[in-house]
Order: sequence, then C-alpha cells, then structure tokens
Amino acid sequence: MNQYNNDILIRDMNSLGVALSEKQLEQLMKYYEMLLEWNQKINLTAITEFKDVMKKHFVDSVSLIKAYDVSQSVSVIDVGTGAGFPGLVLKIVFPNLNVVLLDSLNKRIRFLNAVINELELKNVEAVHGRAEDFARPGKWRENFDLCVSRAVANFSTLSEYCLPFVKQKGCFIAYKSEKSYDEIKQAEQAISLLGGKSAKKVEFMLPDSDIYRVLYVIEKERRTPERYPRKAGLPGKEPLY
Repeated sequence: MNQYNNDILIRDMNSLGVALSEKQLEQLMKYYEMLLEWNQKINLTAITEFKDVMKKHFVDSVSLIKAYDVSQSVSVIDVGTGAGFPGLVLKIVFPNLNVVLLDSLNKRIRFLNAVINELELKNVEAVHGRAEDFARPGKWRENFDLCVSRAVANFSTLSEYCLPFVKQKGCFIAYKSEKSYDEIKQAEQAISLLGGKSAKKVEFMLPDSDIYRVLYVIEKERRTPERYPRKAGLPGKEPLY
C-alpha cells in the first residue's frame, strides 16, 4: 500500500461523492498489482500506468454513480467485463451489490476469479460465456435490476446483448467515451424493439481531467421478445435498425 500515492484517487472518488475505506483502498491496490502481473501473460489492458488505471479504469467505473444509485442492494450483470471494468470495481466500492461478470474469454474469467478469491469478495460471480447464449430463456433472462457494459460495440448490437438480461423497470447503462449521437439515433428502433425506452444521456468529464465520458441510460419498459437475442454472432454482423 505504501508504495502508491493514493491522494489523487481519493480526491477523484470524493468528487464523485464516494469515500473509500482503508480496506477498499487496499483491495483496489491489490487488484491493480494483479492486473499488472497477469497482463504480462494475457492481454487484459493497454493502460498500465498507475495514475491512468486509477483514472481511466477505477474512477471511470465508479462514475456510474452519476446516473444510478449503486448504494442500493441491487443485482448487476456486467456484459463483456474484460478485466472487470466496471463490474468488479463497482463490487469493491459498493459491496452491497450482487454482481455477475460475463465474458466470452475464459482466460479473463480465470483472472477475475483469482482477484475475487484474493480479495475475499462475496456475492460476485465471474462466468465464461456469450451474452447471446446466457440471455436466452433460463435463469438469467430478465433477472437483473441493472446491466452495465463498457464493451466496444455498435450501440444497437450492445442493446441486443444487454437488454434481455434486464428486468422490467430495470436499466441498461452503456459507458461511452465519444460523442456517439448518430449511433444512438440509429439504435432507437432496436431499443424499442427490445423493450427499452429512448436512451437518456449523462455527459461529464472525469474528475480533474479533460477526459469526456457519457453514460447512456435505457429503462426497460416491456419484456424483450423471445426471439432476441439472435444466435451468437448475428447481433454484431447484422445490427437491428
């Protein structure tokens, strides 16, 4: 812990209205160390500098609080979680959450499980699989209060991956780093088809930076028709418009 200067992280989190405990700081530092260690063997992130990981991964993940009250005990699925952003960071900072981390690459799941075990986290599960398969009728379809994703995908495609997991009156929130108004406009029909309301956007700069971020919030109004998501690969190749 002593080798890291956490002052900027603490200040950034405070500016989001989040006060980290000593235990949470220790957990985030251990997470960072494991990220660097595993990143030498498998490709988890191109961002490795301490200050950049703190800002662009940890603070960015927690910025969800600008759009959703994550202090509640809600069920969350992170689709295409990668190295655990935002889902695992959210679990550390808001331990009351019940979190599922879904990713299609098993080596990432092995990393996430190693972090979960090392940090002794409860009510969090890392699962290997594709969204198109796990969102079919069964235990996870329309089973979550909140679905989040920082995955890089066309917004229409991402909506087809994510909205089927969300309960009625729940939310899907996509993290974006660019002004993607045209993409969102194109996805409006798909969002409606999948049971969602028009996306609301929450725009901001990450604390003490010129890094633009936008959270797109889609409320689930109606059940998703059973034919969605389509079979694996189709949402990416043929987005709904």
